[in-house]
Amino acid sequence: MGTWRALRVAFILGSLFMILLIIIYWDDVGGFSLHPFQDLKHGSLHSGCCSQITTSASLSVSTMQTQTSSSITDPTTTSSTTLLSKGTTKKHPKEKQTEDKSRINEEKKRTRMMTDKREQEERQQRVMHMCSGRNTLEFPGRTRAFEQIPNKELDHLIVDDTHQIIYCYVPKVACTNWKRVMVVLAQSLISPSSGKPYTDPETVPADLVHNSSLHLTFAKFWHHYGSLSRHLMALKLQHYTKFLFVRDPFVRLISAFRNKFGRPNEDFYKQFGSVMLRRYGNVSGSLPETAAEAFAAGIKPTFHQFITYLLDPETEKESIFNEHWRQVYRLCHPCQVKYNFIGRLETLETDAEQLLKLLKVDHLLRFPSGAQNRTATSWERDWFAQIPITKRRELYKLYEPDFELFGYPKPDSVLHQ
Repeated sequence: MGTWRALRVAFILGSLFMILLIIIYWDDVGGFSLHPFQDLKHGSLHSGCCSQITTSASLSVSTMQTQTSSSITDPTTTSSTTLLSKGTTKKHPKEKQTEDKSRINEEKKRTRMMTDKREQEERQQRVMHMCSGRNTLEFPGRTRAFEQIPNKELDHLIVDDTHQIIYCYVPKVACTNWKRVMVVLAQSLISPSSGKPYTDPETVPADLVHNSSLHLTFAKFWHHYGSLSRHLMALKLQHYTKFLFVRDPFVRLISAFRNKFGRPNEDFYKQFGSVMLRRYGNVSGSLPETAAEAFAAGIKPTFHQFITYLLDPETEKESIFNEHWRQVYRLCHPCQVKYNFIGRLETLETDAEQLLKLLKVDHLLRFPSGAQNRTATSWERDWFAQIPITKRRELYKLYEPDFELFGYPKPDSVLHQ
C-alpha cells in the first residue's frame, strides 16, 4: 500500500510538472500569457492601457457596425437629412430677401447722402461764383467787406453759442419752424406746463418765436460786447456752422402777399396797405381806420398794387424793403458769410434731415412736421396774369440776384407772355 501511494503521488507531481511546462512553453510562443492576470492582480498600468486600447477598438468597431447597421436598417435617416436640408432651403430665400432689402436700403441711403453732399457743394460753389465777379451780374453789396455791413442789417443772423450754430432766417421760408429749433437748442423759452425749457420744437408756440428778445443776433452784439463785437463776429463766422433756407423769389413774393394782405393784418395794413391804396388804388375819401373795417368794405390792396409798390422808386427811398419781401442777398449777405449749408424750401424735408445731422443735433430734436406753405411755383402764371409784362421784367431785375445766387431758373413763362 505504501508503494502504491508513492506511485500515485509521483504520477500527480509528474502530471503537474508537465502541465507547468506546457503553460510556460505556450506563454513563450505568445499563445497564452499569465501577465494580464498578474498585472490585474498587482494593479499594473499596463493592464489599463491594454484595456483602453481594446475598449477603444471595440467601440470603434461597434460604432462602425452601428452606423452601418443604421444606414442599412433605417431608410429614414437619409430622407430625414434630405427633409432637413429642404427645410433649410425653404427658409433661406426669406433670409436672403431680407438681407437683400437691407443691402439695397443701405445702398440707397449712401447714394442719397452722396447726392445730397454733391448738391450742397454745387449750391455753395454757385454762390461763390456769383460773388466772385466772374459773371456779368452786379448787385448792391457784392464787393463790400463784412465789416462794412451796418449792425441793423445783421439782425437776421441768429447765434447759438452752445452748439456753435448761426442761422440766417428768411421770412416765408419755414423760418417759424427753424426759429422753434433755435429756441429749443438755446433753451431760451420756458414751457408754462413743465416749468422747464421746451425740448420739442413742435410744442413751441408759433406766435412767440418771432419775439426778437428770444434770439441773440449779430445786431445785438454791440450792446453785449461793445468794441469787441466785430472781432467776436469774425471768430464765430470762422468757426461756427452757418446755414440758411431759400425759396423761389417770385413764389416767396406771392406767399408774402397772401399772408400779409390777403387777410386782415392791422400792422401791415397801417404801414403798407394803406400806402398802396392811397398811391395806386384810386380810393376816394378817407380809408377805413382798421384792416377789419377795410376788408369788410371790400377795400384791400391787390397783388398788382403790391408789385407796383415794390417797383416804385419812392419805396426804396423811404426805407429798405420789409423783411418779408426783402431780397435774400440783402437779408443774409451770402457774399460775406460763407454758409456751410444752403437749404431750399422745395426740398425742406430731406434738407432739414441732412442739416440736423450736420449740426450734430439730430439726437436732440426733430424738425417740426407741421403744415407746409402751399404756395407753389405753378401759381405764378395765374398770379402774374394781371401784371403788365414790363412790370414783370422790372420785378425780375429787382430779384435777379436771388434767382442767380441760389440757382432758381428764370421764370420764362412769366416774363415772355
